[in-house]
Amino acid sequence: MNSPTRRRVTEDKSWVLAPLLELPHVIHAAVISGDGFIEGSSPGLKRDAAEGVAAMMSALQGAGRAVTAAFADKDDATLRQTVIESEEGWVFAIPAGENTCLAVFAAPEVNMGVVAHHMQIQVTTLGSKVMNSPARDLGNPA
Repeated sequence: MNSPTRRRVTEDKSWVLAPLLELPHVIHAAVISGDGFIEGSSPGLKRDAAEGVAAMMSALQGAGRAVTAAFADKDDATLRQTVIESEEGWVFAIPAGENTCLAVFAAPEVNMGVVAHHMQIQVTTLGSKVMNSPARDLGNPA
């Protein structure tokens, strides 16, 4: 008998993206777990695209830590920000708490400093909300 495929269930964190999506030239944003799952995305980002972004961003964040550690001759490195520039625009990614990152895609003419600043504000907001949330009742483990 085959068991059904289980998808990881997490709290939708799309609410943290709304202020970022109001910034001029910001096109999409997502909250991504370190293991490549989408925890929230902008309304216009299709589900399959969001899942692809999550998987690739997880790999990119891991590669960024590894290459930084190698250059710094350290065992581990902590990323503060990952930035990708392309003809289509910019991708910004910053850590957003334990095993999570916040990613934004913006048009080429975006003000990078404004986006980075507002991303930090939203990460702080996300952290405050998560830390102030009551613990989940997991019920009887038996």
